[in-house]
Amino acid sequence: MTAPTAPPQTLLLWDIDHTLIETRGVGRAIYDRAFPAATGRPLAKLASISGRTELDIMRESLRVNGIEPTEAMVNRLAAALTEGYEDAREELATVGRALPGAEETLAELARNPTVHQAVLSGNLRSVSRIKLEVFGLKRFLDLDSSAYGDDHVSRPELVKIAQGRARERIGGRFDNADTVLIGDTPNDVQAALTAGVRIVAVATGKSSMDELRDAGATVVLPELTGAAAPLFG
Repeated sequence: MTAPTAPPQTLLLWDIDHTLIETRGVGRAIYDRAFPAATGRPLAKLASISGRTELDIMRESLRVNGIEPTEAMVNRLAAALTEGYEDAREELATVGRALPGAEETLAELARNPTVHQAVLSGNLRSVSRIKLEVFGLKRFLDLDSSAYGDDHVSRPELVKIAQGRARERIGGRFDNADTVLIGDTPNDVQAALTAGVRIVAVATGKSSMDELRDAGATVVLPELTGAAAPLFG
C-alpha cells in the first residue's frame, strides 16, 4: 500500500509585476484606455502603483481625477481593466516579457514536493491570471491558493488570505515560519514583516538592493536566475 503523500511544508507567495514579469508600459496604456471606458473621463493622473493593491490604486486614481470612488464605480473600473488586458494579450506578449530566471526558477521549484507556489499580487485576480497566462507562468502556480488586489486593500492582509486558502486547499500548516513572500518593492518587504512571514526581495524593479535592505529585507537577490535555493533555504 502506497503511503499518503505529505503536504508541502513551505508556501511561496510570488508578486507578479517586476518580480516575475514586466509589462514595459503596456499596463499604463491599458489603464489609459480603461479609465475613460469606465468613467467617461480621461485619466489625467494615475495614483502611484508600486507595491500597492489594485483596490487602493483604483480608489485613489478615481479620487484624484475628481470622481467619487463608490463601490459601483470601482467595480466598473475593475471590469474595464480586465477587458483591457483580455484585448491586449498580443500587445502584452510582444512588448512585455518574463524576467530573466523567472520561468526556470518556477519550474525548478515546481519539481520540489516540499514547496507550494502561489501568488500574492496587488493586481486584480483576473488580471493576474491573464499576465501569467500570456508569459507561460500560470502552470507553475496555484492561483486558487493565492491572494489578489481585489481581495483586500491591505497587502499584509493578503498574506493571511493566501495562507488560509492554501491550508484549505492542500492541508499544509503554512504558519508564518513556513511562508515566504517574494517581491521587488519596499512595500512587499513591509507587507511580509507586518504579516510576520519571511521575505526574499529581488532588485528587478525600481528599488535597488540597498533600498530593499533598508526596508528590512535580509535576503536580497539581484535577479531570479539561480534563485531557487535562497527562496526556501
